[in-house]
Amino acid sequence: MTLRFQRANYLVANLERALSFYRDVLGFEVAFTKAPQAAGYSHEVFDIDRSAEVGFAVLSLPGQPRVMALTEVPGLQRQASPRRAALVLECADIDGVVQEARARGFEVMREEALHTHDGRTGREVGVLDADGNLTVLYRILTVPKEKD
Repeated sequence: MTLRFQRANYLVANLERALSFYRDVLGFEVAFTKAPQAAGYSHEVFDIDRSAEVGFAVLSLPGQPRVMALTEVPGLQRQASPRRAALVLECADIDGVVQEARARGFEVMREEALHTHDGRTGREVGVLDADGNLTVLYRILTVPKEKD
């Protein structure tokens, strides 16, 4: 059996506030949304109180349809530490994204030099959405020359 990665899904307290990060800062496009509803499959798999009405948005990037989802759970508390998951996104304009994230009040972590297992180097920086969900942005700057 083969697997195909479909999408990542983060829980958020407010869908519009989350979209201000994923759509307006990172550049995802909203593929579709579902109105809030009670007692759906999300309640079971995320262990959400069945009395809560949850909304849903699926997001795309150019050439990458429906790779991210946001499940809205009103009243959700900010994610506690330690963080348990992260999106890791290659980003051509880290400076622009960081500037926009800061301007919109999102927490930007200290940037680090990136050193990959295969000798590439670059930059990486973490950004938290309003719910404490982590996205790590990276950019490869140098690739080692192949040996003859």
